[in-house]
Amino acid sequence: MIRGISIGSARRGFCCALAAGFVALSSAPAFAQEISTWSLEPDARVEVGVVSAETATRDEQIVVNGDAFTFRGQVGLDLEDENTRFRLEADRIEVVRLGEGRRDSNRDRISVFVEQEFDDDWEVQVRGRYYDDLVTAESSDTDEIQGSVRVTYEPVRAHRLRVRGTWREREYDNGADPQTKGSGPRVDVGYRHRIERYHYINFDLRAESINSDDPRRGYNRQSAKIAYTRPITRDIRVRPALEVLETQFDGRLTPDGERRKDRLIVPELELHWWPDRWRVEAEAKYIFSDSNLATREREGYRLTLTVGYVF
Repeated sequence: MIRGISIGSARRGFCCALAAGFVALSSAPAFAQEISTWSLEPDARVEVGVVSAETATRDEQIVVNGDAFTFRGQVGLDLEDENTRFRLEADRIEVVRLGEGRRDSNRDRISVFVEQEFDDDWEVQVRGRYYDDLVTAESSDTDEIQGSVRVTYEPVRAHRLRVRGTWREREYDNGADPQTKGSGPRVDVGYRHRIERYHYINFDLRAESINSDDPRRGYNRQSAKIAYTRPITRDIRVRPALEVLETQFDGRLTPDGERRKDRLIVPELELHWWPDRWRVEAEAKYIFSDSNLATREREGYRLTLTVGYVF
């Protein structure tokens, strides 16, 4: 845990480290190639959706408990050659909740990263991100700056292994109380087996923790997910999945004085229809929640339908 570091100073330090990573990854191929052809490609995406949910998992881009309309806009810029790709991206989500007393929300994200292929088998990505008003496991209003490194190993198209290490620095808006901070690592390991075009099996593992002087904010979490993607037609894919998440909070106690422990089991089914530049996606989840705190035991569905267009 790093103590006494503000989001501002962490942001400045991280940007320096990120820039150094970009130089280290991109300089070698730049010197190795006397002639390199670079292309500059802008892109954008807009998306409108509707969500109906009896409960939420707090680990998704859009967290809704109830009914809501969602609006999302994303713009990006790629600069790339044969082996190197730089990308800058800005993304905003607006959530309009339905029903009296339901507060609307939004989330902003800015991402910058570089990807470098070293040969046909290996790729490294260095990424930095800043979130404003992110909903996290420990808080409904979090500002976060993060840096990560991802290594991809794909010896043949049928097998791909990815490992990502991420460090997060967080600042919490506690309403009338003073803001507090948290920080901690996250490790993601993912394996994809490609059966044929658009036909995959994915296995994903994650371990993460946040340390904070605020006893309400610290936690440890582990999750595992298996997903199967199968094409129905050229434009339609179906994706059943099963995810298990276990979270243990540092300073949230049960009436018996035990640390609160939550377990979520989430079966889901996704349907993607991507004709040309349109992106129509439907998702159905059922969330089973078990906890040693009785008030946190609940279950319910989550249904999502989004329609997007890629420019």
